[in-house]
Amino acid sequence: MKRALFLLVSVLLPFMLWAQQERMMFGDTSRVGVPYSKDPHVINFNGTYYMYYSIPPKNWSKTEGWGVGVATSTDLVNWNRVGEITTASVGNPDMKGMCAPCALVLEGKVHLFYQSYGSGKRDAICHAVSSDGVRFVADRSNPIYRPEEADWTCGRAIDAEVTKYKGRYFLYFATRDPAYKIQQQGVAVAKGDTDFSAGSWTTACDKPILAPVYDWEGLCIEGASICYKGKKMYMFYAGSYNNDPQQIGVAVSRDGIHWKRLSAEPFKRNGKPGEWNSSESGHPHLFTDVDGRTYLFYQGNNDKGKTWYITQEEVLWKHGKPYLKSEQ
Repeated sequence: MKRALFLLVSVLLPFMLWAQQERMMFGDTSRVGVPYSKDPHVINFNGTYYMYYSIPPKNWSKTEGWGVGVATSTDLVNWNRVGEITTASVGNPDMKGMCAPCALVLEGKVHLFYQSYGSGKRDAICHAVSSDGVRFVADRSNPIYRPEEADWTCGRAIDAEVTKYKGRYFLYFATRDPAYKIQQQGVAVAKGDTDFSAGSWTTACDKPILAPVYDWEGLCIEGASICYKGKKMYMFYAGSYNNDPQQIGVAVSRDGIHWKRLSAEPFKRNGKPGEWNSSESGHPHLFTDVDGRTYLFYQGNNDKGKTWYITQEEVLWKHGKPYLKSEQ
C-alpha cells in the first residue's frame, strides 16, 4: 500500500508542481514585509511585459504615501520587481500618495495615468511619461482631470483607464456620489491628438455610465478595464467594495458611453472558503497581447486585506462573449 502510494505521488507530483508554477501569484513584499500588491495594469513595451500596481506606504508610515510598483516578465507568469514610482520621484511631491496605475505605449514612450490618493473628495487623475518604463516625469499640468461637482458626483476621480476609440481618447474613472457612499463609473473624452494635459478632457456624460444595481455589486462599481472585439467595447469592472467581497463583471458598448451588462451574475467570483481569493477577486485589468490573446489580471486575498496577491487567467471569446479558459 505504501509503495503504491509512493508511486502515485511520484507520478502526480511533477504535474502538481507544473500546475502551481503556471499559476501566477505575485505579491510585492518590499514595503510592508508581506505580499501586498493591488490594482494591476500590464503593457508590452519593447518586447518585455511591464506590470504597474499599487503598493502601500513603507511600514504603514503616516508620513509616506502609497506608490506604484513596477515589475517585468517575459512570460506573464513569473515577475521580477524592478522599481517603484513615488510622488517625489515622479515630480508631484505635494501629493499625499499615488496609486491605481494605467499605462499606454505611444511613440516609444510609456504614458502613465494614476490617481492622487489621500485627499478624499479632491483626489484626481494625473499623468506622467517615461522613456524606459521605470523612471517617469510628471505632467506639469497635473492633475489632468476631475469632474465638476454635480448631483451625481462629489468631484472625485480615481481608477483611471485611458483608451483610444473611434479617433478619440476615453478616460474612464470611478467617482463617489455627493453623499460619498456610492462608487460609480464616469467617462471623459479628449481629441485624438491630445497631449493628455489638464484642459484636454471633457466630461462626456452628466450621469454615471455604470452604477451598482445588483446585490453582488453592493454600493460600488470601480476599476474599469477596456478591450475591443469587433465593433464593440468591453468593460471588465469591479463590483462592491474591497473584501465585501469584490467580484468582477463585464459590460458591453458600441459608443463608449452607453453600457449594457452581459450578465446579472459576476464574470469572476471570489473563491470558496479556504481558497487564496476567498475574500475577493477584484480590480480587473484585461490585457490584450500583441498576438491578440487576452488575459484577465486581478487582485485577491483570503484574509480580508491583510495581504494582496495579483494573478491572471486567459480569457477566451465565443460569439462576442468572454469566458475563462480555466472554466471551459
